[in-house]
Amino acid sequence: MSNVSTSDVFLMRSTEAAPLRKNWGWTIGYGVLLALAGIIALGSVLTATIASVLFVGVAMIACGFIEIVYGIAMRSWKNFFLWVLLGVLYVIGGFAVFENPLLAAGFLTLMLGAGLIAAGLLRIFLAFHLPKDASWIFVGLSGVVTLLLGVVVVAQWPISSLWVIGTFLGVDLIFAGATWIGVGLTLKSAEG
Repeated sequence: MSNVSTSDVFLMRSTEAAPLRKNWGWTIGYGVLLALAGIIALGSVLTATIASVLFVGVAMIACGFIEIVYGIAMRSWKNFFLWVLLGVLYVIGGFAVFENPLLAAGFLTLMLGAGLIAAGLLRIFLAFHLPKDASWIFVGLSGVVTLLLGVVVVAQWPISSLWVIGTFLGVDLIFAGATWIGVGLTLKSAEG
């Protein structure tokens, strides 16, 4: 029996994947860069946390200006006022993030911890309501891990706000990099 997945077959046989197979080295290089960025982020989680929060601030300001422009383009006075008000609140929130990124990191970390707790409880609840022949144990285990992670984040708050976001970013970048390296290696083996 073969270990080849359907995505591997697609990458090996598809004519649309031919340019990808031809440039497999770039895919591996991209994966290596992502993994290195993740290692750097884990090496300085506070800096990675602040950089992530500042990125959120930039996104809020950009979205705020877009909301304001959209509000001005609206034809009715009621919609104009609501869209512009929403845009102004986004811009103010974005500048507040720049004013005190550690306070913003604290708020985001608390929301993240609460979200993990809620998601964990929901997965545990769903696991007990799945049919007995389903793989409910994996859903339940996933819920327990998510719940525990959320409890750790909230229990250590506000100190956890100094490391959680940066750590999550670093781990995510490493896994994304490993995934792209794997895709690149699959493309390389499909090329030959």
